[in-house]
Formats: sequence, structure tokens, C-alpha cells
Amino acid sequence: MDIRSYNRDAWNKQVESGENRWTQPVSHEIIEKARQGEFSILLTENIPVPHRWFPPLKGADVLCLASGGGQQGPVLAALGANVTVFDNSPGQLKQDQLVAEREALVLRTVEGDAADLSTFADESFDLIFNPVSTAFMADVRAVWRECARVLRRGGVLMTGSMNPIHYIFDLYKADEGVLEVAHPIPYSDLTSIPKEDLDELMEKGLPVEFGHSLTDLLGGQCSAGLMITDLYEDYMMDSPLHNYHPSYIATRTIKP
Repeated sequence: MDIRSYNRDAWNKQVESGENRWTQPVSHEIIEKARQGEFSILLTENIPVPHRWFPPLKGADVLCLASGGGQQGPVLAALGANVTVFDNSPGQLKQDQLVAEREALVLRTVEGDAADLSTFADESFDLIFNPVSTAFMADVRAVWRECARVLRRGGVLMTGSMNPIHYIFDLYKADEGVLEVAHPIPYSDLTSIPKEDLDELMEKGLPVEFGHSLTDLLGGQCSAGLMITDLYEDYMMDSPLHNYHPSYIATRTIKP
């Protein structure tokens, strides 16, 4: 199965439906506040990224990685950064183009695979901003290696990841409020659930997900030559798991 092509089409469908919060462009009011230096953007579902995590943004070269949807990229551009939005979904990238045209912002959009940033030269960016998206990528270590390559020395990578514990449960039963341990980690929709469940997921046009280990999510960043300087956890409020454990981990790393 060509995961990249399938998930590209699935996210295009999410844009068309307009129901997924990660596909909904920011408002004019949010951009106006950003122009005045006031901003709040997300790596995970609820908790805004601390302002102290950001390097100086005016004039900074920023890669919004797998970050289409017309949300983070336009805000960072309004703050004065030189923004490139890189995403697997043309539909998501169109949302960024829509906001840029509406607000007279300058930003670049590029379609591609986060595990292959060969279109960018070594040490091209001061900041990489990667909201929760590695759950849709089979090889997260390849993503970290590419991030480390295109970051400048002293550059910052911010990423939101799914906590592996989210995937140990039978997610169908979890929707009914029943938490039943069913899967080992690492997890894959392609191999961890019954074929009939995978067929149903694909018939609905939903993206395929992967539950990566902490060794790959956190240790993989370190192995790529990055240094974790801070992290926080966040909750998936529409999951019963939020009563027991956070489903997200946000990390800040630097390239020494």
C-alpha cells in the first residue's frame, strides 16, 4: 500500500468535509493580532505553545512541516517570519494559500513527504514547526533525520506527537467508553486491527495511523543529533482516555 498517496487523498477529503478542526483556516482577527505581536498556536489539541519556546521570529526562516490547513503558517508569517508550509495534502496547502491571499501575506507552499525534504538544502531553517502529524507517517526516524539536516546550528524543532499509550486500547470500544488493552506498541492500522476494521476505516476515507514508540518519538530525535530542551503533555478531550492519561506529547529540541 502506498501510504503517502492514500493519506494524501484522505486529508484532501478531510478538507472537503470541513469538519476536521486541523483543516479550518484562521480568521482575519487572529492574523491582525499576530501582526501586533499577539499569537497563540498549537502543536497539540488544547495547550498553546509557550512563547518562550520560540526563537526571534522576525526575519526567521520557518518550515511548517506537515502543517497545512491555514493555521500555523499564516500566523507565523504575520509575525514576520519567512514561512514555507510543507504538507502531503494539496487540499491542506490550499487553505494556507487562501489565508495568504486574503490577508496579503507572503508564504511559500510545497507538497511532499516529511520523510524526504530533499527539495531543501542543508541548514536552511531556523525553526521547524510540526503539529501532530507523525501519527500518519510510517517512518518517524526518517522525519527526524531530515529535520536535523535542514535545521541550522542552534535551530529549533517543535513537534506534537501522539502518546503511544493512546494506541494500546481497542479504539472502537473506546468510542463506547470502554478502555480495553488490545494492541502492542508500535501500532499500525495496517497490521494491528482486523482486516474488516481496516476496510471500514478506508471506506470512510480516514487517514491511516501509526503509534510510534517513545524510543522512536523521543530517542529518535536525539539519535538524529537533536537535543530535547523541554516538553509538555496534552489531552484528547473527545476520548475517554483523557480521564486517565494525556494522549499528546509536545517537545522542543535544538540542533547544537
